[in-house]
Amino acid sequence: MSVAFTREEDSEAAAADLPDRPISPHPNLVTATGLALLEQALAEARAAYSAAQSNGDVSADRTAMARATRDLRYYGARRASAQLTQPEGPENIVRFGGSVTIDRDDGRRQTFRIVGEDEADPAQGAVSYISPLARALLGKTLGDVAVVGGGEVEIVEIS
Repeated sequence: MSVAFTREEDSEAAAADLPDRPISPHPNLVTATGLALLEQALAEARAAYSAAQSNGDVSADRTAMARATRDLRYYGARRASAQLTQPEGPENIVRFGGSVTIDRDDGRRQTFRIVGEDEADPAQGAVSYISPLARALLGKTLGDVAVVGGGEVEIVEIS
């Protein structure tokens, strides 16, 4: 068969078929900061969608429209399912929305804030409440020891 009779997708058309961003099956717990970040991301997605629509011929830049549509669906779903969760319970217990400082076996001292999935940024000291670290620490108190990543960590501060 001649190549003239086959349809080959160009790279832009292939890019326009972006898969949806995966949505976690876990409850979408958010802090007040996390909720504000979700609302900002949703507003940016709406703006990108509007810009992609208004930039003339949508078929000329299907990738931008596909990306904007995908992000709008994702952030719309995440905002709709967001459950604003304030730190509850005694302040001396590791809890969602709070910060915890740990000492590791190797001598490192690290502080983390336990937040929702969309707000998590380990490089900035924010870990998701479903992360192994957070799961090991939630509900513990000052001086408790937890096993994290095969090593022990001691809780030295809770705020």
